[in-house]
Formats: sequence, structure tokens, C-alpha cells
Amino acid sequence: MMGSMAPEETRTTMTSPAIRRSTESTAPGTPATRAWTTRLMVVGIVLTALNLRPAITSLGALLEEVRDGLGMSGSVAGLLTSVPPLCFGVFGVTAPRLARRFGPAAVVCAGMVAITTGLALRPYIGGTAGFLAASALALMGIAVSNVLMPVIVKRWFPDRVGSMTGLYSMALALGTSTAAAVTVPMTGALGGDWQSGLVVWAGLAAAAVLPWIPLVRARGAVSRPDDRAPAASGSTRHEPDGLRITRSRTAWALAVFFGLQATAAYITMGWMAQIFRDAGVAAGTAGLLLAVTMVMGVPLAFVIPRLATRLPHQGPIVVALGVCGLAGYAGLYLAPAAGAWAWALLLGVSNCAFPLALTMVGMRARTGVGVAKLSAFAQSTGYLLSIPGPLLVGVLYQQSGGWGLPLAMMAALMIPQIGVGILAGRDRTVEDEAAG
Repeated sequence: MMGSMAPEETRTTMTSPAIRRSTESTAPGTPATRAWTTRLMVVGIVLTALNLRPAITSLGALLEEVRDGLGMSGSVAGLLTSVPPLCFGVFGVTAPRLARRFGPAAVVCAGMVAITTGLALRPYIGGTAGFLAASALALMGIAVSNVLMPVIVKRWFPDRVGSMTGLYSMALALGTSTAAAVTVPMTGALGGDWQSGLVVWAGLAAAAVLPWIPLVRARGAVSRPDDRAPAASGSTRHEPDGLRITRSRTAWALAVFFGLQATAAYITMGWMAQIFRDAGVAAGTAGLLLAVTMVMGVPLAFVIPRLATRLPHQGPIVVALGVCGLAGYAGLYLAPAAGAWAWALLLGVSNCAFPLALTMVGMRARTGVGVAKLSAFAQSTGYLLSIPGPLLVGVLYQQSGGWGLPLAMMAALMIPQIGVGILAGRDRTVEDEAAG
């Protein structure tokens, strides 16, 4: 870097100090420019994370009203709760290719536009099919952003993967819990119409578009500050490609772990409020209980990634989170209303397997290419594996007329989640395994 700038620096020394100060303060790649871009990147990451779950949890809080309004059966409602992992699996796998062509910032920016459009259209587009299509558009934007966030964190903050993943996960949990908590009372304040309660979240998504626009124009916004590769294409040509991610046992373990934790999370977001309502809990309180479950991720999503990066093996964290999940499901079966707050807290702790999985994505690969491929593989494969879960819960609920069988299934899935999580937490990288 210094050698390539030497002639230009020689010419600069022949100019006045004022001109030199002006040039240094505005030239691309200067510390001032990089600092400004880094701060804007942090804002973009936080706003993006805030928008990665309200499309789902706002619907979970109003699922009964949406079912009645659109005339859905329990099985169709189960299909609706399976749409998020389906979209994440199908569209998430395209994220690395899109990022190589257009740059990660441009893809995330487009993702935020898709979320805004989908959330604005889905309450008013008419009919179940239209509602599903508009939801899929929003979820497509969420899918590519899900995959690219660990990539951006790894490339822009390589020495702060734990803290930045924690910040991102904390913002994601805050957006998730806020949507769950305020959607029902906000719907009441807006006249009781479920369409109004859902459409307001398009405004938050629109705000997330703004910081990415200058980052896309900066063209170097998604490369490391010391990376001289052309950033217009989001290139990673300075890193070795050709990584066969499917040859890595750790990649498969992480993908299955991601899928099982996603199954638990989307069943919780889609059905937990209904479980409490069927137990006699008021709709507003049920939404608040769901919010408590989600808000547990705000502090823990910041703590767990930092703790995980300090441990050589993340298995003990996996076990602790799994035990909390098992206890929460048992409580929902035995005394859903009497111990509602305790079960909400326990399941909130268990759901923090998500930020742990994101952290392990950054830790199990050495290079930017490795992180991109591992993130796309683990998330896309994992979300595809999670598709049957919420749908099966809806079918079991409708056929059995209660929550005993669905809760038994959810508890049974927690056992393999603990097992593969221990395997994924071992101290090794996918590059080494794929090469071997």
C-alpha cells in the first residue's frame, strides 16, 4: 500500500500544508473516510437486524385474527408458519453469488427494500394466496440478509467477531420481542383492524434502507479497511476459492444444529402465543409472554457470542441452552397458565441457540470465502430442514385437539439439537476438514 502511494505522496509534499490537509481529509481510503464508513456500517447492521424478525413475530401475535380474517384452517396456518424457513432455505443459498456480483451492501439494501414492499402489501393484497406471496417477498429479503450479516461482520470486524455478532444478535432479538409485545396493543390503538397492526412494520423496514444507500455508493464499504481488491463487485479474489463445504463434518453438524434451533424458534414464534391463549391467557398477555421469550435474547445475544469466542469448545453452552428448552416444554405441558412467565423465560434462554450458531459460523471458518459458504450452507440447509416442524405442529394440534403431542415432538427434537451442537462446537475449521 505504501509503495503504490509513494509517487503521489512525493507530489503532495510539494504543495501547501492547507492543501495537504484538505486532500488527506477527503481522499478515499483515508482514516477519516474509513471511520465514517465503519460507523455507518454499524448503523446499517443494527437497523437490518431489527428488521429480520418483526415480519414473523407480528404475525404470530395476530395469528388467530389473521386466520379468521382470511378463513384459514389449522393446517393452512401451520403452512403459513412454515413459509419463513422455506424462504430462508430457498433464497438464502443465492446470497453469496449475488454478493460476489453486486457486493454485499447492495444485496442487503435490496433485501431491506423487499421487506418494506412485502410488509406494506401483504395485509391488503387480498386472500390467503396473496398474503403468502407478499410474505414470501419480505422473507426473501430477510433470507439474503441473514446469510450476509456474518460475512460482513467477519470481513469488516475480523478482530471483533464476538462483540459485533453480539450487537447484531441483540438488535435482532430486540426487533423480535418489540414486534411480539406491541403488535396487539398497537392494533387496538389503530382501531382493532389486524391489517393496520401488521402494515406499520413496513415503516421500520424502510428506515433500514437508508444507511445502505451511501454504503453502496461508497463501493468499498464491504471490504476490509486494508483490502485493496476492487470493492465494486464485492470481490474476494484475494482469498482462495474452490472450498467444497459439503466435505466438512463440522459444516453438516452446524447445518443440522441450525435447522433444529430454527425449528424450535419458529414453532415458538408462530404458536406459543396460541398455546397460552388456549390455556385461558388473554390475547394481550399471550403476546406479552411471547415478547418476554423474545426479549431474553437482547442481553443474552450479546453475552453468549462473547463467551463463545473465549471458549475452545462451545458444547457446554449448547447443553445449557438445551436443558432450558426441555424444562420450558415440560412446563407448557404440565401447567401452561400457572407457570406461564417461567416457561416464557426458559424458552427465551433456549432460543439463544441462534446467536450461538451465528457465532460458530464465524469461528469455524478462517477466510471470508469460507464464512460466506459456511453461512449460506448452514443457514439454507438448516432452514430447509426446519420446514416440516411448524407445519407438523399445526397438523398435530388440529388432529389431536390439544398441545400434548406437539409439545412432545418439540421436546424430542431438543435431544439431537444438543448432540449436533456439541459436534459443531469443536475447535476446527471447515477449510481444514474440506482439504483433508
